Amino acid sequence: MYYYDVRKAIELIDSAHGDVNGDGVLDEVFLVGYQTQDSPFIQNITLVIQDGVTHELYSTPLVDSVGYNPTLFLGDFTGDGLDEIMISVATGGSGGIMNEFIYSFAHNRFNLIFNSNVYNNYYQYTVNYEDDAKVRVVSEVNQQQYVIDLSDRDPQYLNEIYDENGNLLEPIEGWVNPLSGLYPVDFDMDGVYELLVYQRIAGRYNADALGYVLNTLAWDGNQFALSQQFVAIYGADL
Repeated sequence: MYYYDVRKAIELIDSAHGDVNGDGVLDEVFLVGYQTQDSPFIQNITLVIQDGVTHELYSTPLVDSVGYNPTLFLGDFTGDGLDEIMISVATGGSGGIMNEFIYSFAHNRFNLIFNSNVYNNYYQYTVNYEDDAKVRVVSEVNQQQYVIDLSDRDPQYLNEIYDENGNLLEPIEGWVNPLSGLYPVDFDMDGVYELLVYQRIAGRYNADALGYVLNTLAWDGNQFALSQQFVAIYGADL
């Protein structure tokens, strides 16, 4: 299936079926866009819905309408009994950063209820190396702190950071990358999906991965609110 305009072919990228407008009839949900010739890069990514009863078409361009491998997932994220529309688009950056959106289409009206750009701006962190092979990660939004033990890291890595007494040679700040994974998970098996968000913790440089911040978000009636937070670290060989 293809959509056309007078300038360029708009290709079908992904599709799904679900009752997204609340009339009890399955609707057709499409992602369409223009794929650059000889490249996986896609532009003008647009969400299109065909009403299952009237067959009328509704469309809205994504906030960030370019990227790689756009995909659709339909599920109830708000507990209203309708399918919301989750869209994932890879940015192609070295950090594996994703653009993620969730739209509601109740009563044939588009409503953007999750935007990864808004999420990234709201969830802020500090990452600071400390003496004795420690890194302290602070989540500003909920004032929680996590301490990562670096003592199992390669001695050469540690010698570049600490003196023989375990003191920092100089202050070092890391950072937490923007969202790199958004996963729908029904943790309490009530038929309503929560969101599991992955964000990589970087040390001295982006490839110096120290672990991940894992945030679980649940719909509170108005927005996706933080319900749980963990920091996951990498294991070391015994």
